Amino acid sequence: MATYWCQSKNTSIMREDNQLIVMTHLSQLITLLVGFGSLLLPLILWLTQKERVYQMDQHGKNIINFQLSLIVYCLICIPLILWFGLGLLGFIILGIISVVFPIVNAVKASKGEIPKYPLSLNFIG
Repeated sequence: MATYWCQSKNTSIMREDNQLIVMTHLSQLITLLVGFGSLLLPLILWLTQKERVYQMDQHGKNIINFQLSLIVYCLICIPLILWFGLGLLGFIILGIISVVFPIVNAVKASKGEIPKYPLSLNFIG
């Protein structure tokens, strides 16, 4: 179902496409299949569709901030492995978070909500 929105008088018409937004959230799970791409695929979808799809810009920023935050937290966990193995526990927790929250937020996005990701640092405003 595509609904068209006009952002203002002199700009292009934006369409509402919840299915594409949901797929953008779920595209973070591509890492489970191929081992990489959890940042690249959503980034490509966001950059190509942010001016065409209503609310894609906000969803894309949330996803990219979440993925960049996960990278930072993984980098922090590496030296923590030497300190009583806390880094291993951190990797397990980050792994669970990186699978669960894209699915939860895809469901929220399908209902038209703009979900927030936990522990997400604000790299892109």
